[in-house]
Amino acid sequence: MAQNETTVRQATAPEEPLLRQGRPADPQPPAVEERAAPAGAITTDSALPGSGQAVSVPGPGHEEVAAEPGTQDDASEESQQIEKSLAESRQRKLRLMLKQCDRVLLLDFDLLALPDWPDNYTLAAARRSRDLWLFSALLTAIVFLSGMTGFVPAWIAGGGFGAFVIILLMGVPGVRRLYTSRSSYMDLIIRRRRLLRDARKHIEHLEGKEGLLWQCARMAEFNPALRSTRFSELLALSERRVLARNMTRRQHVRLYLVYLLEAEKAYSRAQQAFFEAHQKALDEGWESVASEPEQRT
Repeated sequence: MAQNETTVRQATAPEEPLLRQGRPADPQPPAVEERAAPAGAITTDSALPGSGQAVSVPGPGHEEVAAEPGTQDDASEESQQIEKSLAESRQRKLRLMLKQCDRVLLLDFDLLALPDWPDNYTLAAARRSRDLWLFSALLTAIVFLSGMTGFVPAWIAGGGFGAFVIILLMGVPGVRRLYTSRSSYMDLIIRRRRLLRDARKHIEHLEGKEGLLWQCARMAEFNPALRSTRFSELLALSERRVLARNMTRRQHVRLYLVYLLEAEKAYSRAQQAFFEAHQKALDEGWESVASEPEQRT
């Protein structure tokens, strides 16, 4: 009986496992997504010993992203340097133009405008008066000489001589002013020559040794009228330093005056542009651009 109970107990009880504890299992391979990730974006995670937190080690891509702000600063600084260099070159150019054309401020308008210049009508009227005076003096002289040869009576010859003397006295400048205020033909010619001589001296003073007009032509960007072809001959003579001696007519002096007036407008605009750029350089803190020019000696 006891043997049967033991047999029944062994048949009903579950069998005990017969496995023994072995080595740890092999580590699992990395996931498929991690294998497909690019090398530049690989992130290595490691756990600190004794803690449950993971530490992320940035890859090369993180360094590029972190370097972008510094690159932008370098680009901004480089653009400022380029702008500063351009401003300095512009100021140097404007300063040179203002220095070379500053003699345009010495312009004497009244001297080059020739306000007292005798016009052609006045000159023609004075020429007719002169011709009439010469004809009258010649006619009375012929009458007087004819009386001396006996061709006309003596009393006619005497009257002719008296008229000849009176006509000659009327041509004397001191006597002429007693009966008329109009200038004689010779006076008008002398006045024209004097005005032209004074204008030529003033032009010679303005031109100096280096010439003025051809240097002011560089300011054409501030006044396009300086590019007009009617000034080309004056510019060529000014560049050859022979402009003053070729000013022989009133039209030449007037054309020179017109060019100087246009150059004066351009000079004012160039000076205004220089001052504005100078103030901008002071605001930006560009000491090399805002430096004062050297004094002329």
